Amino acid sequence: MATKIVVERLEFQARCGVTPDERRTPQALAIDMELEGEIGLAAQSGSLTDTIDYSLVTSRIVAIGSSREWILLESLSECFLSMLFDEFPIEKAKLWLRKLTPPLSDKVKSVGIHIERGRVAQQHDQSGVRPLRFLTQHLHRLTKGRALDVASGSGRNALYLAEHGFDVEALDRDTESLTKLSAAAALRHLHLTVKPIDLERTTDERPEFPANSYDVIVVSFYLYRPLFPWIIDALKPNGILVYETFSIENYFRHRHPRRWEFCLAHNELLRLTSALKVLAYDEGEHEGTPDSGTAFTAQLIAQKAGTHVVS
Repeated sequence: MATKIVVERLEFQARCGVTPDERRTPQALAIDMELEGEIGLAAQSGSLTDTIDYSLVTSRIVAIGSSREWILLESLSECFLSMLFDEFPIEKAKLWLRKLTPPLSDKVKSVGIHIERGRVAQQHDQSGVRPLRFLTQHLHRLTKGRALDVASGSGRNALYLAEHGFDVEALDRDTESLTKLSAAAALRHLHLTVKPIDLERTTDERPEFPANSYDVIVVSFYLYRPLFPWIIDALKPNGILVYETFSIENYFRHRHPRRWEFCLAHNELLRLTSALKVLAYDEGEHEGTPDSGTAFTAQLIAQKAGTHVVS
């Protein structure tokens, strides 16, 4: 029989907030947890190894919370869930994570989020890796149809779009990643095809970017400047480009990526896409790649000219 371990109001300090000012000083957070698992054997064995060690759970929560800066409680809670399922015999977890002194003009007791997740759902979520947050924020702008994920990597954005009804093509040079992506799409019965290709080869022809073919093109954390004319040409009229990658500010502050040429200069993304209508643009500190914390990036939503323009 499944048993629940309950932890009430574990308080700790963390640097968490959307603005750099809020992250400058640690603030008080609290978390309540219900951790469910097959741990009834501990009643007979008396062994800590047969149950969920709540002392270790709480120390790991505090260690992760104070390990680096967090922009969103959502990101922090996902790290907590990954740790809990990886390190403890937990089948289901409920978390209530909140700020005890949120920076609001109105008086509130706390603000936060509730999350409930089972082990199977967690494994499914991790298999595809979370999609680009900037993409999920602007999904409402995109017209369902053909989508292209350029330098798709693990395919997190390709799978996300396919799950939302797009007919997706994924391009990447890593055949192993594409094989895994294709298998994941087939398992979920998604409309997704993969194409192994060297995007940085020397050529005057780009058959991977057929003209006026895609309603949506996504590029995340990849920069190869010669591709921009081809990417723009491959958009259908009214098609939308979703682009985010590192800005030069990230190189100056974190020395990442290894070479500054892999980063966008200030406003460079606007210049490279000047043929498109900008719908949203921001340069600054944002949620980074799945294996990193925050990063300085340029984010762009832009649309090719057509018969109408979305708002």
